[in-house]
Amino acid sequence: MAKKTKKQQELLKLVDRTKAYDVQEAIGLVKETAKANFDETVEAAFRLGVDPKKADQQIRGAMVLPHGTGKSQRVLVFAKGDKAKEAEAAGADYVGEQDLINQINQGWFDFDVVVATPDMMAEVGKLGRVLGPKGLMPNPKTGTVTFEVEKAVNEIKAGKVEYRVDKAANIHVPIGKASFDQEKLIENFEAITDALVKAKPQASKGTYVRNAAVSSTMGPGIKVDVSNYTK
Repeated sequence: MAKKTKKQQELLKLVDRTKAYDVQEAIGLVKETAKANFDETVEAAFRLGVDPKKADQQIRGAMVLPHGTGKSQRVLVFAKGDKAKEAEAAGADYVGEQDLINQINQGWFDFDVVVATPDMMAEVGKLGRVLGPKGLMPNPKTGTVTFEVEKAVNEIKAGKVEYRVDKAANIHVPIGKASFDQEKLIENFEAITDALVKAKPQASKGTYVRNAAVSSTMGPGIKVDVSNYTK
């Protein structure tokens, strides 16, 4: 583990690591401890009471945060004909077919999100070995395999985030930038918490949201009391 700088050690003193703060306090502390010389990303992390090894306890989805993430997303769309024109009109950064597939196979990854129309998936599916490990493979569950390309591009540009439980039953989601107003970060946090609660698998037993925390890129993790949201 990297040794903490003097500044990081000072910031840690502001946070009681044993306490779960209400969301207002927690977000306030995130803003107070975001002291880097760039606009830090604020992330929410959740530990869930699910067994990701079981198919009926997988959690994956996407949603548009009320106030976006503060990050500009470069969108690549695999489509042809009228759907390609629709994607271009919606503001997609890259639109194409085999030409883009060839570029990706040669190591080009200057994009953040990939959308594909269903009729392109036979070819796009061959990119699974390179897109999959980077979390870029289009998926119907996240709305990125669709004929509604205009809607998909608009939502991504508006601040759509994807979430997926990992092998340790954790989910990490960006909820904005440290420069955001406190209320906007709170509303984004509440929106993703609500989405996760609604996505609870029937097979999940016991406490569903085991714990939650928020942090900025360089700041300490701050536990959040989410009992009010998970009843």
